Amino acid sequence: MTTSVSAAPQFLVDDLERSLRFYEERLGFTRDFVYEGFYASVSRGGAVIHLKCAPKLEAGRAHRKAEEHLDAFLAVTGVEELHAELAGRGATIARPLERRPWGARDFYVEDPDGYVLCFSENA
Repeated sequence: MTTSVSAAPQFLVDDLERSLRFYEERLGFTRDFVYEGFYASVSRGGAVIHLKCAPKLEAGRAHRKAEEHLDAFLAVTGVEELHAELAGRGATIARPLERRPWGARDFYVEDPDGYVLCFSENA
């Protein structure tokens, strides 16, 4: 029997190097690989995100942002410390650290291409 061991969203980005710098410098991710200058992977702990330099539909991005649709959900521990770390690194906090009605504590970060990442800890 086989099982899935991980998943990685793929974000379409305008400038791969800018995105890599953001994920490394602002979010503390590690660059896993870069392939031919248009595709890359970054990770932090067990969270993996793939970045691909390719056109995206701006209307789609605007709709997802307006409706508060997440692009990635990252389950974490130490959410308060992580929030302080990322804010200190200059990450754009799109939604502040809050306790949600279902008991989780989380916050949102927006990357340079408008993708919204939720960092969440179950209480």
